[in-house]
Amino acid sequence: MANAPGEIEALIALMARLPGLGPRSARRAVLHLLRKRSVVMEPLAQALVSVAATARDCRICGNISDHEVCPICAADKRATGVLCVVEDVSDLWAMERAGGFSGRYHVLGGTLSALDSIGPEALRIPHLVQRIGDEAITEVILALNSTVDGQTTAHYIAEALAPTGVQVSALAQGVPMGGELDYLDDGTISAALAARRRL
Repeated sequence: MANAPGEIEALIALMARLPGLGPRSARRAVLHLLRKRSVVMEPLAQALVSVAATARDCRICGNISDHEVCPICAADKRATGVLCVVEDVSDLWAMERAGGFSGRYHVLGGTLSALDSIGPEALRIPHLVQRIGDEAITEVILALNSTVDGQTTAHYIAEALAPTGVQVSALAQGVPMGGELDYLDDGTISAALAARRRL
């Protein structure tokens, strides 16, 4: 849309900032929205305004909610004494999609990174340590990404929690379901071998 009106070009530029959308994809998305104005664009605009006004971080775990305390933290049946630590809200949502965890979460808001000057205080690590005593947590599962920063953060948290006596565990790493060894990298194969279990 070389001759698109200024407001439409501004919308395209905003859409292009979204993850996974470049300028060309943003143009296609905006054209689709314009063609489906009453069915898609107007409800989307209303939903964006509503979510922008009501969305907030859960004061307990850091999840995104429209209440001060998210539904997961508010559910009594989830107070199992097990806390799953994740880097970001998207990781929490992925864990919930998998459906294998019935405890509560703690969102760090990132990982430690010397290059980006992100230290423990910039994350929610001090709050995590406080939660261990406040909520009678017996186990902390570190569900952090297998990156250098993720593993550095996991080691830091394990050391920070050592004085509390809480059990600290990590997700098993290795061969994914449906994965073929020939297509996996050396690090994944090594991690799978180290995390082997008896059959």
